[in-house]
Parts: sequence; C-alpha cells; structure tokens
Amino acid sequence: MKVFILLLLIIFIGLFSCQQSTQNQIDNLKQALANSYKPGLGEFMSGIQVHHAKLWFAGQAQNWKLADFEINEIKESLSGIEKYCSDRPEIKKLSMIIEPINNLSRAVISKNISQFKSSYAILTSTCNSCHQATNHDYNIIIQPVTPPYSNQDFKPTN
Repeated sequence: MKVFILLLLIIFIGLFSCQQSTQNQIDNLKQALANSYKPGLGEFMSGIQVHHAKLWFAGQAQNWKLADFEINEIKESLSGIEKYCSDRPEIKKLSMIIEPINNLSRAVISKNISQFKSSYAILTSTCNSCHQATNHDYNIIIQPVTPPYSNQDFKPTN
C-alpha cells in the first residue's frame, strides 16, 4: 500500500511539474508574441500609396495584368490593416474604400480605359474622404505625376 501511495505521489508530482513546464512555455510564447513586430497603420498606408501610384501608371499603359496585381496588393494591405491595426479607431471608416476598389477592379477586368480613369479618380477621392473623416485631412492623395520607381516599365509585355 505504501508503495502504491508513493507511486501515486510520484505520478502526481510528475504531472504537476509537466503542467507547470507547459504553462511556462505558454507564458513565454505569449510574451514573445506580444513583443514581436507588428506593422503600424502608417506602414500599411505607405504601401497602399505606392500601389495606388503604380496602379495609375499600369492603367495608363493599359497593362491590365499589372493593374490587377496592384489592386490585389491594395486589398491585401487593407486586410492587413484589419488584422494588425484593429485597435485603431480609424479602421472603422475603412469600409468606405471597398466599393471604389471593386469598381476599379471591374474596369481593369473589362480593360476599359475610360472607366479605369473615372474609377481611379473616385478611389483617390474616397481615400481623401477617409482621411478627412479620420482627422488626417492633412494627408492629401492625388493622381501621381511621376512613377514611384524609375526602374519599372509599366508597358504590357504582350
């Protein structure tokens, strides 16, 4: 009987020790996650601004594949904002960009340059409306004049 009780005690201590070790690992992982890099809203917005500019030049060149790619990059950034910046009050206004980006996407899919230009203007205006609604009205977006990168050719390959 003493051996049985001793054996149960050893098993209990082992299980308790294992549980403590697991909890310590969980706590350490939580701490590491809390201290890991999380992109800020500014990083996402800067990326969107670059894709917005590249989108314009791709559309002007009627490089519809590149234009579609840039639209999807903007959408991916918007998803990142929702995921990583959910604590920011500004993201409540983010949904206002969905319809203009979808309209622009339809213009690209239909390869309609006039629809692209008007949809792009609406998208740009919506960006500024969002900035105004979130007290960032000092951040004014315009149709770009020069490509953001001098080492990219926006003409289609075919």
